[in-house]
Amino acid sequence: MLEQLITAIGKGQVLTGHSVKERYHHIWKMDQPLNALAVALPRSTEEVSKILKICHKVLQTVVVHGGLTNLVGGTETDEHNLVISLEKMNRIEEVDTQSRTITVEAGVILENIQSAAKEAGLLFPLNFGAKGSAQMGGIIATNAGGLQVMRYGMTRQLVVGLEAVMADGTVISSMKKLIKDNSGYDLKQLFVGSEGTLGIVTCAVLRLVEKPNSRVSALAALSSYSQVVSLLKFMDRGLAGNLTSFELMWPQTYKALTSPPATVSPPLPYHHNFYVLLDSMGSDPKSDSERFHNLLEQALNEEIIEDAVPATSESDIIRFWTIREDVDPMVSKCRNTQQFDISLPIPLIGKIIEDIVNDLRQVPDVEEVFAFGHVADGNIHLVIGKSSQSTELINKINDLVYGPLKAVGGSISAEHGIGVHKKNYLSISRSDQEIQLMKIIKQAMDPKNILNPGKIL
Repeated sequence: MLEQLITAIGKGQVLTGHSVKERYHHIWKMDQPLNALAVALPRSTEEVSKILKICHKVLQTVVVHGGLTNLVGGTETDEHNLVISLEKMNRIEEVDTQSRTITVEAGVILENIQSAAKEAGLLFPLNFGAKGSAQMGGIIATNAGGLQVMRYGMTRQLVVGLEAVMADGTVISSMKKLIKDNSGYDLKQLFVGSEGTLGIVTCAVLRLVEKPNSRVSALAALSSYSQVVSLLKFMDRGLAGNLTSFELMWPQTYKALTSPPATVSPPLPYHHNFYVLLDSMGSDPKSDSERFHNLLEQALNEEIIEDAVPATSESDIIRFWTIREDVDPMVSKCRNTQQFDISLPIPLIGKIIEDIVNDLRQVPDVEEVFAFGHVADGNIHLVIGKSSQSTELINKINDLVYGPLKAVGGSISAEHGIGVHKKNYLSISRSDQEIQLMKIIKQAMDPKNILNPGKIL
C-alpha cells in the first residue's frame, strides 16, 4: 500500500518511520511522538482522491489531520492508521469582492483567511482563540463556533460551497457562490460537522461580509445571573442587531485571566459575581460609540450592571479581548485539565452552572473550576484542574457535568464536536432514533468504516 501511495503522490509526500515519530497528534502534546503507520501529505483534491482509492481497496483506516487544535480526541491515532495531513493544501484561491466570497483549500489557517478578507475591505467573521493554528478543513469538519456566533452564526452558516472526497475516492464538488440553492438535498451540510467520518473536506467557498467601520467594546460587572440575561436583551435591543459578542466570565475565571502569568491587568476589581465582555460593530464610529456608551450608562442607572469600563482606544479593545481569548494563564494554573463546551437554555445557565461547580468542588481530586462562555448562544465552557488523569476521575467529572443536561434539553457539545472523548455520552443529546440515522448515513457513505473510525459513533 505504501508503495502505491508513493507512486500516486510522490516519495517526499509519504512519511514513514522516524519521520512519523517527529510529528504529534495535538499542538498541546508536541512532546508525544505520533503513533501511526505513515503520514500522507497531499497537495490537491486529486491527490486526496488517489490516496483514498488505494486505502478503500485495501481497507486501510485513515485519520485526518489539520491544525491539530481539536479538543475531543478527533486527531488521536494508533499504529494501524494512515494519517492524511492537509497542511500542504494551504492556498487561498480567490477573494471575490463582488460576490463577497473567499475560496480556500482545507489547509489554510483561519487567521490568514481573516487577513485576506481584511485586505479586500471585507470581514470573515468566524473568530476564536486558536485562529493562528486552526485550519479551515478542520473548522468545517467540526462546525466550529467562537466569539461572534450570536451575530454571524456557526461555520455552517458561512459555508457557501464545498468540495469533499468520500471514502472510496469519489470527489463531491459543489463550489458554487450561491447563497440560495434549494435544488434537492444540501449535500455540503452532510460534511459540515461530520468530523471527517463521512468524507474529507478539501476546498470551500466561504461567505464574507462588509468590513465594519466601527468597533466598540466594554467590560461590565454584574451581581446576579438574572442581570446578565437582562443586559443581553437590553444591549441587543438598543444596538439594533449590532451587538457582535457577549462573553461571560465567572469571578474565578476573570481573576485567573487577569493575574500573573497573564499579561493583562484587571480593568475592574475582583469583588463582582459576573463579568461580561461586550463588543459591537457598526458603520459610524461617532454615533455607534455614543449609542453604546449611552446604553451602558442607562444600564448602570437602571441597576442592570454594577460597573463598566469602556475601551477608549484600539489598544484597549485588544487588551480587553486578550483577557477572553488567551486562556493559557488559566490553563497554566492546572496540573491536569479536563475541558467542556456544553450548551444550555440561556435562562437556566446561572443555576445549572452554579450547581455543577459546587458538585465538582466536592470531589477531592478537583483543584480548580473555571467557567466562561458565549452566553448569547447558550454555550458555556468549563476548564477543570485536577490532580490526575485517571479514568475513574475523568468519568466522575464527566458524569457531574453531563448529568443535568438531558433533563433541560442541553447538549454535551456546543462547538467542539464528539470525537472519541464524548461518544459514550452522545445519548444525552441525541435520541436513539437520531443515533440510528447517523449510523445509517455513516454506513451508506463509508461502508468499510475507514474514515476516522471510532469517532462520534
